[in-house]
Amino acid sequence: MISTCDESHVGDQNKTYLGDYGPFGKVNGMDQRGICRSVASVISAESTSARISLPGVMDSEGRVDESRLRMHVFKNGGVSPEERGQVWRFLFGMYPCSSTALERPLLLEQMAVRYRLMKGKWQLLLPGAVRLRLNGTDAELLAAVKYFDQRQDREQNRQQFQSDEVLFERVTFDLEELQEAIRIIDKDVPRTDRDLPYYRNEGLGNLLVLRDILITYAAFHPEVSYAQGMNDLCSRFLEVLDSEVDTYWSFSCYMEKFSKDFCADGLYRKMELEAALLKELDHQLHAHLVTESLDRLTFCHRWLLLGFQREFEHSDALRLFEIFSCDHLELISQQVDRARYQERLARKQSLEDELVKEAHIVNADFTFELFMCATILLEHRDALLSCKNEVQLIQFTSSLQGKLDMNSTLKKAEEHFYDYCKRSSWDYLSGRCRMAKRKEDHFFYHLRNLFS
Repeated sequence: MISTCDESHVGDQNKTYLGDYGPFGKVNGMDQRGICRSVASVISAESTSARISLPGVMDSEGRVDESRLRMHVFKNGGVSPEERGQVWRFLFGMYPCSSTALERPLLLEQMAVRYRLMKGKWQLLLPGAVRLRLNGTDAELLAAVKYFDQRQDREQNRQQFQSDEVLFERVTFDLEELQEAIRIIDKDVPRTDRDLPYYRNEGLGNLLVLRDILITYAAFHPEVSYAQGMNDLCSRFLEVLDSEVDTYWSFSCYMEKFSKDFCADGLYRKMELEAALLKELDHQLHAHLVTESLDRLTFCHRWLLLGFQREFEHSDALRLFEIFSCDHLELISQQVDRARYQERLARKQSLEDELVKEAHIVNADFTFELFMCATILLEHRDALLSCKNEVQLIQFTSSLQGKLDMNSTLKKAEEHFYDYCKRSSWDYLSGRCRMAKRKEDHFFYHLRNLFS
């Protein structure tokens, strides 16, 4: 994203160096360190051949072992900033883990062409929405809009060779709904992460890249469209991947799984799950919230929707986001079931044996983010027990912004997670398996190994 300013950047087709035009009063866009910041590239061709150096994750032909990748991210508390961009392209599904280094350049080109066609279609149908409308008070963003338009013009010139027949594929828009989505996007984007270095000074042009991505997504996913909070999530992808095309497809893959969280039913379901998990972990605290009619836990909505983006320091929030995206609990639950099955085989239980009560199935809907949320609540249970209404709860949660320690909270959440997995198998062990102490130890040895 940050590169040394030199003449070789002039005419770069993928990068737009706003500093070359000096819209913010800097000489050639250089700051005191002699560094210039560019707007995100349209595509990141270098990502097709870049290797992941995590041990045992990528083979000689560039294929990725997905289970090892996810396990590594979880057990190591995320990845380094240097590895993050490439890891996310696989973690979130932009590149299939089965793809080779030779196949990915073609995949990227296909994604780039398709994205440009999609973006070009809504821009042609709604020409008045191509440019962000501002009220004139944000001088810096106005300057960014002016110079960002130059890249838009270059992109359109490169697309002229494409036929109208291809450009106007058979997709129809509800223009009224799309215009309403654009109105909300234009309200949200200018205030998205303006305090981050990625969006400062010349980096303000990245807000316009973010806008195009969100509008394109809303146009081609009308069943989801746009909801507040998507700008914050998409901003993470853009900051890490620093590429318009890569961000669009990674964000789209993410939304395939989590778009329901932005709908009323999905939000209600997540709050139900959080309440159920809290009841498992701390019945007294849950009972208090029920008594005070606060058990809907709506005050946790922002935490879960944005992955605690504002509760932890920014770099920690990025690590946490990739940890949540590992689906580690689903992997663990499968291994717990497998360990239980192996234990049953080892005991050679015959059909004549008295049936042993089965363990409660590990609830795969209890995602790790729910454990993280519950951990924060448990760490502040005294304050929560003193809250008598939702206003007090909201004030309490707001007071935590930027004050939580990532490592200690993560460690405690993992402990709660382990205890839950252990208890979910306890009923099974309460029969003959519990009497066979050595067998019990053998089972828990396998379970503990999943966290070592």
